[in-house]
Amino acid sequence: MNDQQQAQLEWRDGKIPISTQFDDPYFSLDNGLAETRYVFLEGNDLPKRITGPFAVGELGFGTGLNFLTLWKVMNDHGCTGPVTFTTFEAFPMSAEEMRKALDAFPEVAELAPLLIASIEKGGQVHDFGIIRLDIVLGDVRETLPKSDLAADAWFLDGFSPAKNPEMWGADLMAEVGRHTKTGGTAATYTAAGHVRRSLEEAGFEVERTAGFGRKRHMTRARKL
Repeated sequence: MNDQQQAQLEWRDGKIPISTQFDDPYFSLDNGLAETRYVFLEGNDLPKRITGPFAVGELGFGTGLNFLTLWKVMNDHGCTGPVTFTTFEAFPMSAEEMRKALDAFPEVAELAPLLIASIEKGGQVHDFGIIRLDIVLGDVRETLPKSDLAADAWFLDGFSPAKNPEMWGADLMAEVGRHTKTGGTAATYTAAGHVRRSLEEAGFEVERTAGFGRKRHMTRARKL
């Protein structure tokens, strides 16, 4: 990922990465891993829906915490998948920055080195057996329309819509809809009205539910 424009970071308390490009933290200041479980896994009814080949799409790879949390939960529940996890990232962290960020989460300490070692070797696809990671670099507004992804579930995890509006525009949500199977789901920490309306216009049935931690609400959606 050396030729890609890199994430610009500062560190809060020496362990929480903050994007200086978007003035937003990469994970919850309360508990990033618990938020991932609540918003993205429970929000998509995972892992119980993974009973065979399954495709996950993600907007914003960041530290890799969402991927690692899903992988760990699959291991914990004996899920064999296989899962294809396709993530779209414009400003990747370096492997060393990922390592530093993930040190805050001992729950994924066994898996994080495997991910980082694979990323250090380079390449777009990283195969871990029960789960395969495909990191698509570049502006998602350009890369997603070209993708052949047909997702069973989406983790919509861009920076705040107020600070990173490009990641939440109606055109991009329409592409998310086009790249979702009928009955597929999406979940996100944000409950912004324009995001929910864009998902509805993209063919999703949208529900606002209780959020995690300091966030009052989040969004769950199902493709009709």
